[in-house]
Amino acid sequence: MAAGAATTVVGGVAMVGASGAAGSISFKATSGIGGNRSPDGCALDGVKCARASSSLAGGGGTLAAAAAAAFRLRSSPVISRVNCAKCVRHRVSVGSSSSSSSCGSAFSSLRSEAFRGTPLCAPVEAAEEGRRCARAKGTAGGREKKSIYRLHVAAAAAGESFDYDLVIIGAGVGGHGAALHAVEQGLKTAIIEGDIVGGTCVNRGCVPSKALLAVSGRMRELRDEQHLKALGIHVSGAGYDRQLVADHAQNLATKIRNNLANSMTALGVEILTGTGSLQGPHRVKYGKVGYPDKQVTAKNIIIATGSVPFVPPGIEIDGKSVLTSDHALKLERVPDWVAIVGSGYIGLEFSDVYTALGSEVTFVEALETLMPGFDPEIGRMAQRLLINPRKIDYHTGVFAKKITPAKDGNPVVIELIDAKTKEDVDTLYVDAALIATGRAPYTKGLGLSNAGVETQRGFVPVDSRMRVLDKDGEVVPGLYCIGDANGKLMLAHAASAQGISAVENMCGRDHEVNHLAVPAACFTHPEISFVGLTEPQARSKAEEEGFAVGVAKTSFKANSKALAENEGEGMAKVIYRMDTGDILGLHIIGLHAADLIHEASNAIALGQRIQDLKFAVHAHPTLSEVLDELFKHAKLPQKESLLEPQTVVA
Repeated sequence: MAAGAATTVVGGVAMVGASGAAGSISFKATSGIGGNRSPDGCALDGVKCARASSSLAGGGGTLAAAAAAAFRLRSSPVISRVNCAKCVRHRVSVGSSSSSSSCGSAFSSLRSEAFRGTPLCAPVEAAEEGRRCARAKGTAGGREKKSIYRLHVAAAAAGESFDYDLVIIGAGVGGHGAALHAVEQGLKTAIIEGDIVGGTCVNRGCVPSKALLAVSGRMRELRDEQHLKALGIHVSGAGYDRQLVADHAQNLATKIRNNLANSMTALGVEILTGTGSLQGPHRVKYGKVGYPDKQVTAKNIIIATGSVPFVPPGIEIDGKSVLTSDHALKLERVPDWVAIVGSGYIGLEFSDVYTALGSEVTFVEALETLMPGFDPEIGRMAQRLLINPRKIDYHTGVFAKKITPAKDGNPVVIELIDAKTKEDVDTLYVDAALIATGRAPYTKGLGLSNAGVETQRGFVPVDSRMRVLDKDGEVVPGLYCIGDANGKLMLAHAASAQGISAVENMCGRDHEVNHLAVPAACFTHPEISFVGLTEPQARSKAEEEGFAVGVAKTSFKANSKALAENEGEGMAKVIYRMDTGDILGLHIIGLHAADLIHEASNAIALGQRIQDLKFAVHAHPTLSEVLDELFKHAKLPQKESLLEPQTVVA
C-alpha cells in the first residue's frame, strides 16, 4: 500500500483513505444514499454537491480532486461508479457546477487504469423516500427519486491486479445467469466456452426437446378423434415432415443460443473461446486445439462446466442406432421400435415424442417401478395416463448388460439381466435404443489438482455458498462451482440460481440457495411437476424429527377450466407439517402442471404456510384454482397459534 494511505471500514466494506490536498478520501454508504445525512443535510453525504458546497467526507476538495488523489494510489485505490451523481433538488453534477462530464470521464479513466480487478460490489442504495436536502428544503425522494445515487464502492485487492473480477468456465444456463448478475454488480466478467454458448440445455437438452414435445403434443391431439369430437371438431389426415420437425428444434436452439450470446456481449461480458482449466490460484488457461493457449487472471473463478450423458458399461454408442439424448434430439429418423433405457425425465419425455410420431417403445428400468423419481402416487397416475394407453411396454428390475448397435442389416441387440441376481433374463431385438440413464459431471481436464481439489464421484465438492472445498474440506479462496458439476441439483434453473448466489457471496453478501424450493417439471402430455419432498421422504423426515405429516389432494376433474379444455385427468397433492403448516412438498400431474408449480415453489421460498395460502384469491375460471382448492382442503389442528385472525384489505 502506498505511503500515507490508511484503510478503514465503511458500511461493512474495507475502504482506502489517502492524505493529500483533497483531504482524506472516505466514501460513506450513508445519508440519502443509504444512511445519515452530511453536516449540511444534503442527500449526497461524502460526495460534493456544488450548490450546497459540502465537501467530500473529511476534506474540502471536489470529487474530481479526490479522484485524482485516488488515482495516485494505484496499489490500493478507491473506486465509485458514479455516472455523475446529482443532488436531485440542486440539479447539478457532483464535483461540477455545470456539467456531469468531468465526473464521468475522471472515473472512466480511473476504472481502466487504476482499478483493474476491483469488483464493484457493495452497491449503495438509492436515496430513501422523504430524505430532505436541507439547503434546498425539498425531498430527495418521491417523484424525483432516481437511480442516479447508485454508487458501486469497493476496495481494491490488496496490492494485486487481475485481468478480470470474475472468469466463468462454461457458458451454459448457469454460467450465463452468473455472468449477467456479475455485470449488474459492476464486476468485469469473462466467460470461457469451449463449444458454443448455451451449454447442454440450449443446444442438446431442454430447449430442443421442448420443440419436439410441442410437435408431439399437437400430433397427439390431432390424432385423438374422441377428444376432438367431444369439442365438436373433425380433423382427418394429420401428418408430419420429420426433417421440418428436426429443423424446428435446431432453429429454436440457434435462436436461444444467439439470444444468450447477444445478452452477454451487450452488457460487456467478454466471451473467450476455448477449453478452460485452472492453472493455480486466480489463474485460468484456455485455448482451442491447434492454437496457442492463453492465460488470464481473475479475482474469482466459477466452474460451470455442466454434465454429459452417462453411459453404463457394456453399452456401445454409435450415434445412429444406439443413441444418447444428444443424438436423439437431432431426430435423424423415427424408428419403428425403440427401447429406452431409463424411465426418468429424459426417457419419459422421449417416449412422449416417439409414440406421438408413431414409434413403439419399450422401457428398460433397473428399479422395481417405472418413474422411480416421482412421488409414488403421482407415478401411478402417470403410468395410467402416459404408459398404459400408448404403444409402450416395459421391463422393470433389470439391467441392460450389453447393447450392440445395428449393423449389416441386423437389429440392435439388448441383453437383459436381473438387477439383483444378475442372471440372464431376456434379449430384445429393436430398431434403436436410447440411453437415458442420467448424466455425469463434466469435470475432467479442469486442472482441479492445481487448486488442491479432489472430485467426489466426478462432482466438485462445494459448501452451501457454492465455494469449492479442497481435499481437506477447506474453502479454496475465490473458487466457486455451480450447476451439474457440483451435483447438488442437476437442473438448468438450479444452476442459474446457484450462479447468482455465488456472485452474491463473492460480493460479500451471504446467500444460500434453498434447493427444497427449486421446482422440477417433466413436459409430457399431460405434464408432471413437483417441488420439495415426496410423501415417503416427508414421512421419513417426520419420524426422525418427531412431527405429524398432513396430506391433501384435489383433482383436475373439479376444475372448470380443465373441463372446458376436456382435460380433466390430473391431480395435485400437498404434503405439510401438521404442527406448523409448513409445506414440505407439492406434486402435480395434469394440464400445464409445469406452469402451476411455481405458486408452490415461491410459497416454500418465502416461508408461507398452509394457513396463509388458504386466504389467497385466484381468478375464476383458471387452472390455478386447482391449487386454491388444494390449500383450502388441507386440514390443520384448530389452534390459535396456527389459525391466526386474518385481515382482508379492500
